[in-house]
Amino acid sequence: MTNSRLNPKVEEFLSKAQNWKEEFEQLRSIVLDCELTEDFKWMHPCYTFEKKNIVLIHGFKEYCALLFHKGALLKDANGILVQQTENVQAARQIRFTNVQEIIEMEPVLKAYIHEAIEVEKAGLQVKPKEHKEFSIPEELDIIFAEVPELKTAFEALTPGRQRAYILHFSQPKQSKTRVSRIEKCIPKILDGKGLNDCTCGHSQKPPNCDGSHKHFQ
Repeated sequence: MTNSRLNPKVEEFLSKAQNWKEEFEQLRSIVLDCELTEDFKWMHPCYTFEKKNIVLIHGFKEYCALLFHKGALLKDANGILVQQTENVQAARQIRFTNVQEIIEMEPVLKAYIHEAIEVEKAGLQVKPKEHKEFSIPEELDIIFAEVPELKTAFEALTPGRQRAYILHFSQPKQSKTRVSRIEKCIPKILDGKGLNDCTCGHSQKPPNCDGSHKHFQ
């Protein structure tokens, strides 16, 4: 790797990494060897082809991963791609728990990266799911039964707004957190508002919220 190819923000990220540092560096070396451009997005090293996102390196408590932004379109000949949750549409991960796994998988990882580049060159896109294809959290179904008018209001929202709420409610692993999120959003749903819609009336980008409410608190 030449210094001209190294992004300063990624350098800083790696220097401060407390977990998975050796694994991150190994993944970085492999990705850059595939002639991708190094960037820093979503607080993580991200690698692009002609300004299109290809892969991202990130870490969690139990594993680190190489995330393919359009992984759902890859053939996955080795059966190693992981869908984080059932509502994730395009992205797929390859997970690792130690640096030796990464070293041993280098040829396979490069093959997947090159395939992802070809997918981008071909202009392929992941077809978005209709909102009805998403699984409504059990907690939301229960509250719908208890508050019928909430279900009526929810079904009156646009498909995009329904999808945003379902994703928001589905993300937490714990049921009590999902219930808390739903309860906090009930007034907005009953008011016909989307998750990111303005509720204060001061937004300069209606119907979306642009944070103007912070200046009136």
